[in-house]
Amino acid sequence: MHGKRGDAKVNSIIQHEKECYICQNPNVEEHHIFFGRGYRKLSEQMGLKIWLCAEHHRGDDGPHQNREIDLFYKRLAQVIYEKTHSRAEFMALIGRNYLEDEK
Repeated sequence: MHGKRGDAKVNSIIQHEKECYICQNPNVEEHHIFFGRGYRKLSEQMGLKIWLCAEHHRGDDGPHQNREIDLFYKRLAQVIYEKTHSRAEFMALIGRNYLEDEK
């Protein structure tokens, strides 16, 4: 499967089912956990994304409107990424540690 610009799409490393991560609604949008300034493409390449229904994606309690929810998903992505990679690898990609503990 390929993206719009020919970039290979990678499945989420966080979620296996194509349903809302919060409410399991099957009508979903792809949320790239790290977005802006080239991070959206990086999220796609690394599988740092989840599926969310429109309300949980763009609504008041979604990551684009609620900073705490956005940070929750960033921390979740980092924890899961670091199960198979080092903190240094995460930092090299993202440039910021979202977890309070230091490895």
